[in-house]
Amino acid sequence: MSVEMLAGTDKQIAFNALQRMPESATLDEISEEIAILAAIQRGAAAADAGRTLTHAEIKLRSASWTGK
Repeated sequence: MSVEMLAGTDKQIAFNALQRMPESATLDEISEEIAILAAIQRGAAAADAGRTLTHAEIKLRSASWTGK
């Protein structure tokens, strides 16, 4: 996914996503695409704000989730 896909207002981003989708796209598929784009924006904002974890921190956390 390119940076350009997330450029503009939220409305423009959603509009561009709709234009890229086939005419046969269902409302569920459209909703999923918009949710994915929103999640990517939230992640980018978190990274920009410095709310990230190192690889080592992720390994430690994931080990507790899986018991490994």
